[in-house]
Amino acid sequence: VAPIFEDINVATDHNSLMMDVMNRVAERHDLKVLFHEKPFAGLNGSGKHNNWSLIASNGVNVFQPSSSARENLQFLTFLVNTVKAIHANAGLLRASIASAGNDHRLGANEAPPAIMSVFLGSDLTAVLDELENNGNIKVDKGENMYMKLGIDKIPQIILDNTDRNRTSPFAFTGNKFEFRAVGSDQNVAEPMTVLNLIVAKQLKEFHKVVTDRVNKGEDKKIAIVNVLRDYIKESKAVRFEGDGYSQDWADEAEKRGLPNVKDTPRALDAYVTPEAKGIFEEFGVMSAIELEARNEIQLENYILKIQIEARLISEIALAQIVPAAVQYQNKLMQNAKGLAEFGLDNSHIKSILEKVNAQIVTIQKNVQGMNDIRGEVNSIEHSREKAIAYCDKIKGTYFDAIREAVDRLEGILDDEAWPLLKYREMLFLR
Repeated sequence: VAPIFEDINVATDHNSLMMDVMNRVAERHDLKVLFHEKPFAGLNGSGKHNNWSLIASNGVNVFQPSSSARENLQFLTFLVNTVKAIHANAGLLRASIASAGNDHRLGANEAPPAIMSVFLGSDLTAVLDELENNGNIKVDKGENMYMKLGIDKIPQIILDNTDRNRTSPFAFTGNKFEFRAVGSDQNVAEPMTVLNLIVAKQLKEFHKVVTDRVNKGEDKKIAIVNVLRDYIKESKAVRFEGDGYSQDWADEAEKRGLPNVKDTPRALDAYVTPEAKGIFEEFGVMSAIELEARNEIQLENYILKIQIEARLISEIALAQIVPAAVQYQNKLMQNAKGLAEFGLDNSHIKSILEKVNAQIVTIQKNVQGMNDIRGEVNSIEHSREKAIAYCDKIKGTYFDAIREAVDRLEGILDDEAWPLLKYREMLFLR
């Protein structure tokens, strides 16, 4: 769905209405809209690319580079402070897009990773690096449009020359940022609230620091540039231009001290830290008690979703897949017996029979183990501990194991014997 840019509260409502309309239209045509972030393993998931910018009271987009020296200083100020806000609050931003469905999507098949980083493109990266090191930048003139800021402390900036990195969760795209880690089933209000909040907090701190320096006699423009230079150095770790999917980046992010929280129960911890409570209360968004209550609800929602998935996996595996595999097994045994009676080689049938039996055994053992563990996990009273147990002991231990065994059977059983639609039928056949 292509967006029409508008005020964030209106855009959020329109996005929710669009989802509702899509559901209603699909039902009228006996269809179902899949808003799940990862409905098909091994294929691209579904997400929302939230285009975010700030418009001043005079209608100027503060992230739009300009030929005006004053506006370019403004551009750099908001750009650097946004990067600084992401670096300082990466965990909180990650928590804002945490969900059971999005856990499957992040970091796989062209979706951004769970590591919150900022992509600026090669030109803006060069601008910030030069400003950090020398206070200015030299750019060779070419076909691009250039802007001179009028003072030697601010670099020249190239218009409309930012790259697109599909592996980045938070990328600058010319005159706005694009937050690509939001899940397709999520209400965008939460991540947008958090993004506005952390940037507001950072801008407030920036204003205080600059004002203090000016009050001590420093020129205002010089004070701004010096503070921006400090922020560029402090937040450099969160800027990344490479492949967000690679293990090298995960290793490098760990060295840089960036959080890499891959599951929702642990990601939600960021909402109830003293720092998060302080930010939400300072700006009157939510009280500490409200944050704790919402955190509890989100944990309960996660638990419920994994519970439902576990029950469905168990029911589908035992009531549909295993009986179909056993019936196919019986056919194979009859075939093998018939071949043997005629003195013919039946080793190939035995080989298939052994493969089918091995997967049936694997499914039975894992479903039984999962159901036994579910009983233990359900007795846990604390929501966070219970959610982590569902994540690690049930989802992490059994879901993939059962899925892999079922997938192997799907590749062996003939179409008539298989009780469900096969993958290729869902994806490639009409």
